[in-house]
Amino acid sequence: MTRRLAALIGLAVAAGWVLLAMLVPTWLSFDAHVHFPPVHAEWRPRVGVGTGPAVVLALAVIGGGPRVARRLPWRWLLVGCWFVALAWIVALALVDGVDGLADPAVHKNEYFPTALGVGDVRAMLSDFTSRIPYQARENWPVHVAGHPPGALLFFVGLARLGLESGLAVGLVLCTLGATTPVAVLVALRALGVERAARAASPFLVLGPVAIWVGVSADGGLFAPVAAWGLATLAVAAARRSIRLAVVAGILLGYCAFLSYGLVLLGILAVAILVAARTWRPLVPALVAALGVAAIFLAFGYSWPEAYGVLRVRYYDGLGGERSYLYWVWADLAAFVVSVGLVVGAATALLLRRLRRPGDDRPVVLLGAAAWLTVVAASLSGMSKAEVERIWVPFVPWVLVLTALLPERWQRPAMALQAVCALTVQHLLWPKW
Repeated sequence: MTRRLAALIGLAVAAGWVLLAMLVPTWLSFDAHVHFPPVHAEWRPRVGVGTGPAVVLALAVIGGGPRVARRLPWRWLLVGCWFVALAWIVALALVDGVDGLADPAVHKNEYFPTALGVGDVRAMLSDFTSRIPYQARENWPVHVAGHPPGALLFFVGLARLGLESGLAVGLVLCTLGATTPVAVLVALRALGVERAARAASPFLVLGPVAIWVGVSADGGLFAPVAAWGLATLAVAAARRSIRLAVVAGILLGYCAFLSYGLVLLGILAVAILVAARTWRPLVPALVAALGVAAIFLAFGYSWPEAYGVLRVRYYDGLGGERSYLYWVWADLAAFVVSVGLVVGAATALLLRRLRRPGDDRPVVLLGAAAWLTVVAASLSGMSKAEVERIWVPFVPWVLVLTALLPERWQRPAMALQAVCALTVQHLLWPKW
C-alpha cells in the first residue's frame, strides 16, 4: 500500500468513525446523555466578532506557516508559535463575544467560584474527600469533585492574587494554554528531531483543540503543566541532568493532582526515555513525583482514597447512565473532533512506520504512546463522553504525527484542520 493511499484510507476512517458515533444513537434509539453525540455540545449555528479574525489567521498560517516554520530561527519559532496559538484560541472564543472568554470560568460547576470561597487551604485539603459524594452535606460542584484538589488550589492562588472576573481568569487560561505547543516543540528538539518539530508546529497551533483550551482548565492548565513536565523530562534525558529530572518529576507529579486521568502520562514519560535512550532521569523524577504526593498526604488528602470515593459518585451520576459499550469507542470519535480529521492520515502513516521508524523514531514513539494513553483512558470506563475536553492534554502528543506527512500535503492538511475548527466552533456550543 502506498503512503498516499494509506493516508487517504486513514482520513476516511477518521471521518467515518465520527459520523458513525453521531448516527448510532439515532439508529439504535438510545440516549447517549449528551446533546450532540459524540460531542458534549448543543447545535447552535452562529457567527461573532471572532469569526473574521479567525478566518484571516487561518488563511495566514495555511499560506505561510510551513515556509516560516522551516526558516525561522528556533527561538523566534517558539515565540511565534505561542503568539499564533494564543491568537487562534482567543479568536475562536470570541465567536461568542467576550462572554466566550469570561463565562466558562465562572460557571457554577467550575473551579473559580468555589476558589473564591476557600479561606483555609489546610482545612479544604483535609476535608476534600469527605465532600466528594453526592450525599455529602456541602458536596463539591461537578468539576471540583471530579478532580484532585491541585486544580482548585491553582484557582485559589488566582483569587488571592486579586483576580475577580471571569474574563481575567479566561485570559490566564488562554495564555498558559498557548504555551503547550511550545513545550511539545522543546521536547521534540531535545529528542533530536528538530526538523520534525518544525514540520509539526503549524498543526500544533492551528486546530480544533483550541476551542476547548480557552474555556476549560483541562486545556488552559492541565495541558500546559503536562506538556512542560514531559518537555523538561526530555531535556533532562538529553542533558543527563538530575536537577531537570527532579523538576520534571514535580511537574508530572502535580499533574496527578490536577486530574486523576493524568497518571496515564506515565506512558508518554516512558516513551520519552525510550526515545532518548536513557533511564537516568527515571529515579529522580519518580522520587520528586512521590514527594508531591507526600506533601498532599501530609495535608490530609489521600489520592487513592479520594479516587475510590469519586468512582462511587461518578457511577451514581451520568457515569452510571452512559453506555460503556457505546462510549468505549465513541470517545475516540470525540477525540478525533478535538484533534482534527488530519489525525486519521497521520495515524495511518504511523502504522506504516512502526516496524521501521528510521530517523523519525521519537515521533513514532510519542505518537504511539499518545494513542495508547487515549485507549487506556477509554477502556478505564471513567471517561465516558466529554473527552474532547478531558483529553486535551493528550492531543498535542498525537499531533506530533503530522510531522510524518509529506511536505506537499501540509497546506491541504492544515486547511482541513482550520475548516474542522471553524465548523465545530460556529455550529456547536460546548456545554461548559
